[in-house]
Amino acid sequence: MAGSSFGTILRLTTWGESHGPAIGAVLDGFPAGMPLTEDDIQIYLDRRRPGQSAVTTSRRESDRVEILSGVFEGRTTGTPISLLIRNTSQRSSDYGDLADCFRPGHADYGFQVKYGLRDYRGGGRSSGRETAGRVAAGAIAAKLLSIMGITVTAYVSAIGPVAVPDSVRGMSTAQILDARDTQTCMPDADSDREARAWLASLREEMDSAGGTVECRIEGLPAGIGDTVFEKLDARLAAALMSIGAVKAVEIGDGTAVSAARGSDNNDAFIPGPDGEGSVAKRTNHSGGILGGMSDGSPVLLRAHFKPTPSIAREQETVDTDGNVRRLAIRGRHDPVIVPRAAVVVETMCALTVLDAMLLNLSARAENVIGFYRK
Repeated sequence: MAGSSFGTILRLTTWGESHGPAIGAVLDGFPAGMPLTEDDIQIYLDRRRPGQSAVTTSRRESDRVEILSGVFEGRTTGTPISLLIRNTSQRSSDYGDLADCFRPGHADYGFQVKYGLRDYRGGGRSSGRETAGRVAAGAIAAKLLSIMGITVTAYVSAIGPVAVPDSVRGMSTAQILDARDTQTCMPDADSDREARAWLASLREEMDSAGGTVECRIEGLPAGIGDTVFEKLDARLAAALMSIGAVKAVEIGDGTAVSAARGSDNNDAFIPGPDGEGSVAKRTNHSGGILGGMSDGSPVLLRAHFKPTPSIAREQETVDTDGNVRRLAIRGRHDPVIVPRAAVVVETMCALTVLDAMLLNLSARAENVIGFYRK
């Protein structure tokens, strides 16, 4: 199976299935010498962990991470970092009636056609549980970025028809970190309350919701990313679109640019706050990226997630012989996935940005000469 690896210098491979004995990740190409413990990673995994509130699945997984390699005496060694997360709360019997039919909104049919067989217990590799490996590896990238003064912060900006007020986008990162500790990960108490009420009504209707995660990357220097095929925005979009339920990605003003005038959409350059020669922008319609490279402003992204496809409401489908079936999906599923997906967006952005920064070290001959000259 191709497609389980991501990155260029910093290379992530995830492995395992939702109902197998374990899932995990291997992160290769990470620099040696950074202090790292399992606690550094666990903080991120705890944000993604299921069974923590009424708006997430009731599946109880501790998601405790084990570092199997790549760390010695508390520091990274430069060799592959192998991460293990054991599955402890599978209920494969919930999926017995799905063995011969295709769940609407899932990858079942594509798997069957492509491979001639599929793991019907929760979707196997296409399960959202795969993202735990991404989060574990992305937490390591996020720590190195934070040491360099670069922060990656994600929160839920909308669930179904409920959106946070525009004032949230003007909040500082510290304010968002304080305010997003809600069941929905929305950094606004009124929006959180309204979204939870709406989700409760959907539960009664045996239905589910989609939503939007916003992410900001601050402190990223200008010039990260490459033009043409390796644009930073293209790589970020690819990273976020690789998350199973994401159906659209916006950067900066996103789709609104198609209705804007150039005079309004262009960001004026002005003298920067760091003295002579520094440059800043008066606005940030570009979302911090121009020509595929970071421009020194915060990088702003939005990932749009579809409603959870596993719902208890009866749906129409067909079985492997083409016969029409009626199907109601049993099991423990999230009524909305964005509260747990915010940290997935955050860590995928961290992996992408750090990989681009490592690539950027070879952009100038003077950098190479200066490093290797004796």
